Amino acid sequence: MFTGIVAGTAPVVAIDAREKFQTHIVELPLDWTDGLEPGASVAHNGCCLTVTAVDGARVSFDLMQETLACTNLGDIKTGDRVNIERAARFGAEIGGHAMSGHVLCTAEVIEVIDTPNNRTTWFRLPDDYARFLFTKGYIGVDGCSLTIGAVRGSEFCVHLIPETLARTTLGWRAPGQRVNIEIDPQTQVIVDTVERLLLERGLIAGG
Repeated sequence: MFTGIVAGTAPVVAIDAREKFQTHIVELPLDWTDGLEPGASVAHNGCCLTVTAVDGARVSFDLMQETLACTNLGDIKTGDRVNIERAARFGAEIGGHAMSGHVLCTAEVIEVIDTPNNRTTWFRLPDDYARFLFTKGYIGVDGCSLTIGAVRGSEFCVHLIPETLARTTLGWRAPGQRVNIEIDPQTQVIVDTVERLLLERGLIAGG
């Protein structure tokens, strides 16, 4: 489990690309590797990955075909930076919201609006996922726990403070780029359950 409170960004220093499979080596600050062993979970841009090897500050992760297809990690090149969060520990403060690290889809950045000490960024989701968007609801964007500021159809925006812009990759996201999206699990369960009950009672038409 993760909380959506990104520790910071780290560079991908090497990529071993094979057919429908990649190994990423990320160089982490040494204080982030304390107790890190093969088998541990670390989120990259909100996607839960398993540690396969630890060599000092260099940590390896394997990415399967599904991960490469469903997230923006397949777009990563050597030298790019990713948002990093270690798995949550029981008893630790949860400053964001509970996140699984299972990316639902990607969204396109469509507009970035800068104002003094603030930034509003708009994203477009695939239409099938628009039903999960609610103003003031939680959403995970590249692993960051954020509150939805406004919704217009399949588009939504978030308001970003300087700390988020400085600490995460959202500080340099530009229109046309893709971000990983994790919908708040409770929101997803409630919406899916209500839709199923309405469908069973004939109150809405099936897709």
